[in-house]
Parts: sequence; C-alpha cells; structure tokens
Amino acid sequence: MADQRGCKRGLSYYDFGRTTFYASRFDQRFSYCLYVPSDYAENGSKSYHLAVTIHGTGRNAAGYRDNLADFADAHDCIILAPLFPAGIVKPGDLSGYKLIGSHGIRYDHVLLSMVDEVAEKYRVDAERFLLYGFSGGGHFTHRFFYLHPERLRAASIGAPGVVTLLDQSRDWWVGVRNLEAVFGKTLDIGRMREVAVQMVIGDADTDTWEITIRPGSSWWMDDANRAGETRVDRINALRESYEAEGIAVRLDTVPDTAHDPDAVMAPVKRFFAEVLRSR
Repeated sequence: MADQRGCKRGLSYYDFGRTTFYASRFDQRFSYCLYVPSDYAENGSKSYHLAVTIHGTGRNAAGYRDNLADFADAHDCIILAPLFPAGIVKPGDLSGYKLIGSHGIRYDHVLLSMVDEVAEKYRVDAERFLLYGFSGGGHFTHRFFYLHPERLRAASIGAPGVVTLLDQSRDWWVGVRNLEAVFGKTLDIGRMREVAVQMVIGDADTDTWEITIRPGSSWWMDDANRAGETRVDRINALRESYEAEGIAVRLDTVPDTAHDPDAVMAPVKRFFAEVLRSR
C-alpha cells in the first residue's frame, strides 16, 4: 500500500464504484463492500470522508450501500457496508450483531478493523466517520455510539425495534449501568455530546410483532419492553434518554411511512450533508 500522498496503491477494477465483497482480514467470517466515488483517482491527492452503513436483519448490505451512492458522489465520501451473516456461531441466530457483543464476537471490533482496512487502501479520513443503520442497523448504531463516540462525527439511528436507553440504573442491554463490566469501556457522555445525532423513523412504523420481547426469548430481561410498544414509542424514549443527558438529538419523522429503509433515506442524506458542511 502507498502513503496518504496519493502514490500508486495497486487498486484493481473492482476497487472502484460499487465494489465486490471483501473478506475481513480481522475475521474472515465477515465481509464488506464499498462505494468509491466516480472521481476517485488512484494517484490523486484529494482526501475523502467515510460513511458506514449497517444493514438490517435482511442483510441487504449492497442495497444499503447503493442508497448512499449519490450522496457519496456529491460529498466526496466513500461508503463502507459491512455484512454480518446470520448464524455465525448459533444456527439461525439473526440478531447477535445488534447487541455489539454476542457468542464471543465483538462486532464493534470487526467494524473498526474494516475501517482500518479501508483507510490503508484509500485516501480517506477514517478517524471520525459517519454511521447510519436502519432497523437492526439502528440497534447496532446506537449501541456502537455508546462504546466509541470518539470515532464518530455523526450517528443516524433509524427505527431500531429494541433500544438500550441511557439509563444508568439498569443493566445492559436495557440500560447502561454495567457497560464497563460487559465491554471494558466507560460510558463517556462528554464525548457523546460532541457527536451529531439523528433519529429517523416513519410515522406509521407501528407494527409490534417483531419487537415485543417475551419471557423465554434470549433477549428477555426485566423491563425489556419498558421503552414502549411500537418503534415510534421506543425511538422517542431513546431520544428522551439522550436529551436528559444533554445530548442533542434531531428527530426526523417521515410521513405516511411504515418500516421502510428506502423511504427514510432523504432525511439521512440531508443530515449527513449538513454535518459535513458544518465541520
């Protein structure tokens, strides 16, 4: 690889535009794809921003990437879209990545290793990046924010079904009281206040069949459903818990929209564009 001055890096045809999927060097069970803007020149000098987009339970990582391709071209931004396959350790497990740590895997470490790989390969500012996730990706995004606010310029949290409130009277995952014991990192509210935060949801995102936690579920804890019944209820409870700690939140509610990742992209792009302009 070459240095940040733009020397030849030996990129291939498949390293530009909508790239193929690459196995993570850190853990080859996981992979990622990229969108690299059309004006990226291998021997150029311009540096690019980095935005990471986290898929939902359906794992359409390439689709999440493609939804941000026009934004990437307009704002000099490389898009990184990880793929966290289902059933990595436990057959049929769809949700391990949403809790950040599951069955011995630290999904935050997997993502950060991918960010490092991209930074080695491209002229990209990866010290602080944009992070967006919808549904299951919204789960990941807000919990990653608790652990690594120093790595984020902005976090856009899209319609998470089950939320971890900034509640220091309850244990993980309902609250954050024992965050350090679980993850080895102290909650840093001061750094969290430095990150631009958006929450985004459709106003008709009110189905509960997938998000109600019942006794016997692997997610069951006391107060598992205390944040509310619907995703709209829960994102508002999450917002209120942030604001109680002095963390500013921009809430975008998309009219006449249910649980639809494509329909909420316009406010996400506006939010990220404003963050990049302001910083």
